[in-house]
Amino acid sequence: MKIDKIYHNDCLEQIKKFPDNCIDLIVTSPPYAGKRGTKQVEQIPIKDYVKWFLPISLGLQRILKPTGSFVLNIKEPAVKHERSTYVIELILRMREQGWYWTEEYVWRKTTSFPGKWSNRFRDGWERCLHFTKNTEFKMNQDAVKVPIGEWAKSRLMKNNGTEKRKITEMSEDDRKRRRSKSGSGLERQVANWLDRDMVFPDNVLEFAPIVNNKKKHSAAFPDALPEWFIKLFTDPGDLVLDPFIGSGTTAVAAINLGRHYIGIEKQKKYWNIAQKNTKLAKAVPEIKKQIRNAAKKDLEERIRNIKPVKKNQAVDNFNRTNSK
Repeated sequence: MKIDKIYHNDCLEQIKKFPDNCIDLIVTSPPYAGKRGTKQVEQIPIKDYVKWFLPISLGLQRILKPTGSFVLNIKEPAVKHERSTYVIELILRMREQGWYWTEEYVWRKTTSFPGKWSNRFRDGWERCLHFTKNTEFKMNQDAVKVPIGEWAKSRLMKNNGTEKRKITEMSEDDRKRRRSKSGSGLERQVANWLDRDMVFPDNVLEFAPIVNNKKKHSAAFPDALPEWFIKLFTDPGDLVLDPFIGSGTTAVAAINLGRHYIGIEKQKKYWNIAQKNTKLAKAVPEIKKQIRNAAKKDLEERIRNIKPVKKNQAVDNFNRTNSK
């Protein structure tokens, strides 16, 4: 098995060649179910989707490390005025295979086009299902912390958000640890956030989808999506797999974050695009280094060519300037 490579092959056939427990993270968005997109993107009939995917999920389970994670970006379409249930069916069948359905992250598309149908509105989100082989797995929560948010200005700040409150200046309600009024059983103490600028996110991820299609793939997801999961579930030097890599987005994200990657793409057109994108991503650090070195040499040359100014001449120049 070679790493840092995009394989041109069928996903199921290729993963059979990989050894057990070798992958740290799998992030992928498989072909759509049903009739959607263009002839360029493979379509799996909805009635066959679960049957088609289960051998793949079983193969991925074999090659994933015990501490690894599998993130599946998927969304069920509506058919004949009703949502399909194949994603729910797939989750249940994968649990029978031994997968833990650990979490569901929601990718909210912040720039989705408006629209509606007779009985529903346009989709503005997709599922990112998180599966693991065990209840304990690698997870770097600090790596995805976010700024504390606007709510802190009114609860933790004073003077129009320019100065932090002291704990004695907070309301008695905020200083206490209290249960949620919704009856959820959760507890919170607002005062705990006084000295924090960064906090943990929730499970709704807001990223703009690809709308200009520069990646030349009709179903490409944004770089920020695999980047977020790579930060969360891997360390530098770990190995990331995308078995339906398309234009190479996951591989580029792995390169940018100092991880190794393996991609698999069946269609030659997209395999070629992924090859070009990963080659460019690998070249960028060297290009930046060359630019920095060239700028440094230019600056050093300019400094060497500066001619010293005599003291009297400097005084004369100053006087002439100020006498005008």
